[in-house]
Amino acid sequence: MLFAISVPNSCISYPRSASCPHFLRKRSVPARLSIRASLPDNNNGAKMEYTPWLIVGLGNPGNKYHGTRHNVGFEMIDSISRAEGISMNTIQSKTLIGIGSIGEVPILLAKPQAYVNYSGEAVGPLAAYYQVPLRHILLVYDEMSLPSGVLRLQPKGGHGHHNGMRSVMEHLDGCRQFPRLCIGIGNPPGTMDLKAFLLQKFSSVERKQIDAALEQGVEAVRSLVLHGFSENINRFNLGQKYKYHKV
Repeated sequence: MLFAISVPNSCISYPRSASCPHFLRKRSVPARLSIRASLPDNNNGAKMEYTPWLIVGLGNPGNKYHGTRHNVGFEMIDSISRAEGISMNTIQSKTLIGIGSIGEVPILLAKPQAYVNYSGEAVGPLAAYYQVPLRHILLVYDEMSLPSGVLRLQPKGGHGHHNGMRSVMEHLDGCRQFPRLCIGIGNPPGTMDLKAFLLQKFSSVERKQIDAALEQGVEAVRSLVLHGFSENINRFNLGQKYKYHKV
């Protein structure tokens, strides 16, 4: 099975249908790398190929932001990277990326190296370059409307006043029909400044909740990549909704 090949003298031609978002209808551009996966020929001589997934975690680059609430998207990418043995060792389109697979499905892990509010500057070009359809672009980010450590996996949605998500949607021609994995970080207490809250590190109790959520998130991403939005995802969301409710 093949995950990455070099094609230095080839071009990627993007579809030009009216239904295709503008970011996927750009002119052909020189290509050095494509990601795809294929299985050996079956008994009928046909070869099965998988559409790759682009999985993007939102966060701020730099050690001083490590472990802060606004960087849980980066932490989820790191967790997937470790679980699947994918090295994050390439810079492209202002993004730290790693290419690998979940099962037989090729994935591209991405951590934009611009600040959160400019994440779209990385996501748009990567999606176009690797010809990833909207339904296979998974955004992972922090969500204040969810309690700390609670996850929610959705096939589409708005930006929810998250500036990073707003930027991504702007660079995907305003489209919102792409999956997202929200990681709950809770609301700022009292009159605490919002920016200070987002750039604050977790308490010891919250840290345990987030660490548990990261493990659960890896399993949810595996299920999504391999089976799509199946009944398993519905059960996952329901379990997350009530996981800290005491009966």
